Amino acid sequence: MLLPRLMLAVSFPAIVTLFTLTACSSEEPLDQPEWMDARTALTEMENGELSSEALVTYYLNKIAQDNQQGHGLAAIIDINQDALAQARMMDAERAADNVRSALHGMPVVLKANIATADDMPTTAGALALQGHLTQRDAEVVAQLRAAGAVILAKANLSEWANFRGENSISGWSALGGQTLNPHLLTHTPCGSSAGSAVAVAADMTLLAVGTETDGSIMCPSAINGIVGIKPTRGSVSGEGIIPIASAQDIAGPMARNVFDAALLLDAMLTPAARSRLGRPLLYAVDQMPELEKVILVRAFDEREPAYTPVFEQLTEMFESRGVEVVQLDTWQPPQEMGVAEFEVLIYEFRRDLESWLQDFGVNEDVNSFAELVAFNSARGEEALGAFGQEYLEQAAAIDPDADRASYEQALASSRELAEALLNEYLQAQGADAIIMPSYSKAWSIDPDSGDDFGFGTSGPAAISGYPSITVPAAFNGVLPLGVSVVGLPWSEATLLGLAAEIERELDAYQAPQFISTAP
Repeated sequence: MLLPRLMLAVSFPAIVTLFTLTACSSEEPLDQPEWMDARTALTEMENGELSSEALVTYYLNKIAQDNQQGHGLAAIIDINQDALAQARMMDAERAADNVRSALHGMPVVLKANIATADDMPTTAGALALQGHLTQRDAEVVAQLRAAGAVILAKANLSEWANFRGENSISGWSALGGQTLNPHLLTHTPCGSSAGSAVAVAADMTLLAVGTETDGSIMCPSAINGIVGIKPTRGSVSGEGIIPIASAQDIAGPMARNVFDAALLLDAMLTPAARSRLGRPLLYAVDQMPELEKVILVRAFDEREPAYTPVFEQLTEMFESRGVEVVQLDTWQPPQEMGVAEFEVLIYEFRRDLESWLQDFGVNEDVNSFAELVAFNSARGEEALGAFGQEYLEQAAAIDPDADRASYEQALASSRELAEALLNEYLQAQGADAIIMPSYSKAWSIDPDSGDDFGFGTSGPAAISGYPSITVPAAFNGVLPLGVSVVGLPWSEATLLGLAAEIERELDAYQAPQFISTAP
């Protein structure tokens, strides 16, 4: 346990030294960084027993082994040909005592809807954008590079961030094919940040960036048995990321444990968010926050019995520490919230995506919704696969001027309803956090009928812009389940400390078994 007084006295460049002191390192250098976590990597790098080049080489070999070959996970859509050169540069800087941040030399995979000024196309997985290279980095990518991260590759995703059409198939894109769940290869990785989650879960990278509009970080993280963070709205820049809707879009970190996710999030925050949050979020991970009350949502115990012992264990943990626990047997967001949300997403999709396509120099024959729809229709199954493009068509039919008033009403309504649901507990009842199941277990991949969601709880936090974190909690057979912690805006430090404590208490993380047929 780190002492708060010590941490307050430490400047950001010294974080590397501070956190390597708390890590458990072996006496001998590791031959291979297999299933390594960031805390161990920091220690090994500080001690000169591990290089960024060795880390990047390991992950490139793992991608070559299992992405298209081996288990055929299809998690990665493009490799950064400069990754090894970047790693060697970071090693040279470290040797010269120039360590940029705690992220220095760490490999990061980006979702393929995030612009990069390199040889990796930015496509959202769509055939219409095949080979499209951007001339500048997204703002969050520029921040990661400045922090010393090595951009390893781009991850496959549900095409257009899973907002192309009805009966979509999570983890499928025309350019990347079908991403598989490494725990059970016949089952979904969930979407839309499917490739980012699977790359982390399958040890193809140490860290990954996903994006979420509603559930696209939380669901794949939970279903693939890793940690995902959806930060407070506006805390991470969306500039340069292919959008659905700026009202809800946000990028966030995905990793195998809370420390690693916090490490990445620290580097992703905007300067304004970093100032508002105060000290780096890594400081929060090794401290259980002082809590007075938590809400435990038990509404899904019957639908997923594997959650029952999880919440009983958490209840015992909190009560033993003097924390008041309120159990909720019902959790039902209002139906009209979802209806209003969809209207917002369709309107802003039309407004925001066309702006991105034109700002980032997409060819004129596919830089509007009408042209995208026409392109896909002309290319048929090659572009569309097994489902349609209804959302593209609906966005194309939007009249931004005529539909603005209805959209603005829907935006206000959706946020009001989402905030009211969460604030009933976080404000009116003074709870420090709401803890609930993240999603039901993964379902079989079925191109004929599309996704078969059991249940998910990401909506209210996504719509309201409140932060949420999912951590591994249990298994249903070989399939992971996660629990989410949700708090008020800018409560990331509290949520990270709480998530880390839940992670330690449940100790539920397991590496995937890559089972090819249902047991």
